[in-house]
Amino acid sequence: MTIEEMKKRKRELGYTYETIAELSGLPVGTVQKVLGGITKSPRYDTIQALEAVLGKKEYADYNPRPVMQTYVAEGTPYMTGSSAANLSSGKQGEYTIEDYYALPDDIRAELIDGVIYYMAAPTVVHQTLVLRLGMIFSEFIDKNRGKCMTAVAPLDIQLCRDNKTMVQPDVVIICDRSKIKKHVVYGAPDLVVEVLSPSTYKKDMRIKLNKYREAGVREYWLVDPDDHAVTVYKFGETIEFKIYENGECVPVGIFDNKCVVDFAPIYELVSEFEDE
Repeated sequence: MTIEEMKKRKRELGYTYETIAELSGLPVGTVQKVLGGITKSPRYDTIQALEAVLGKKEYADYNPRPVMQTYVAEGTPYMTGSSAANLSSGKQGEYTIEDYYALPDDIRAELIDGVIYYMAAPTVVHQTLVLRLGMIFSEFIDKNRGKCMTAVAPLDIQLCRDNKTMVQPDVVIICDRSKIKKHVVYGAPDLVVEVLSPSTYKKDMRIKLNKYREAGVREYWLVDPDDHAVTVYKFGETIEFKIYENGECVPVGIFDNKCVVDFAPIYELVSEFEDE
């Protein structure tokens, strides 16, 4: 999506710069400079955040409440400029793990079914949630002398054990340690947690939801820091899901609900962080 297309979409939706900033999580000044043409080469994560708001669908369509019938592979990843030049002559849908590894070290991205998705820099709220969850899971495992291992992003996970998909979930629990290699996790984790942001709603709730289910992930958490909600999917012979709201305690299914995460103090902590 070009800057001119974004400006046209802004007019169609009747959005102000302040509205776009609020929905995208970007500073108002950044939005004004990009859409005003002052910033000539916007960052990839900035473009992603703007596209999430001004893309082909209205932002309101990216409902953070997943529904069971939306197992569709959607997504309009952004790729241009110097990063694209580092790839081979392929195109979206045809990229491989070799192309993924050819990206510059300072570029965060995921490869899903041959499509490159660039990733925005995480916020303080995002990282706080990730680290807290990682600590809670690890402490439970250590206390109970479990064999599972907790890991947090950035960590490459060759989810389907093929050369077309490499993901970096926010938090994972892996109980089959044979999957853990020196530089990569080879196969599906038992539990995956993704912390939602405006630029990742679509990918986390639809594309990755489908991929995790197909790959054999047993449990998938979608943590929404804005709504203080957690949606938990359990994948088995049937698919179950439940939404926990307002800081409710969330049991870890793969641990027979013996590990319970109290989100109230976590949300209280992150609520202290003010927007720019």
